Amino acid sequence: MLLALSIAILADAVQLFLGPFGWAFVDQVIDVLAMVLLSFVIGFHVLFLPTFVAEFIPGVGMLPTWTGCALFVIAQRRKQAASRPPPAPADPNVIDV
Repeated sequence: MLLALSIAILADAVQLFLGPFGWAFVDQVIDVLAMVLLSFVIGFHVLFLPTFVAEFIPGVGMLPTWTGCALFVIAQRRKQAASRPPPAPADPNVIDV
């Protein structure tokens, strides 16, 4: 989770440093890398797609969209993990071979 947040924060920070207009194709490369790396680290989530598209809208790209998206996805994954029932205890009389 820490690695995913680090990737998202780094992507947003570099894009903020580049300014509102960015450099030719550098912002797009950063967005593609952020989406691919986040998908690799925490698994693909449908929310990554609108975040990727939102980065192309002037002005919206200056917001920390990757950080917000990563935080939301991590929170959703934790919520799903907490709602799963615990595994049934193993029967001590059964021997696994």
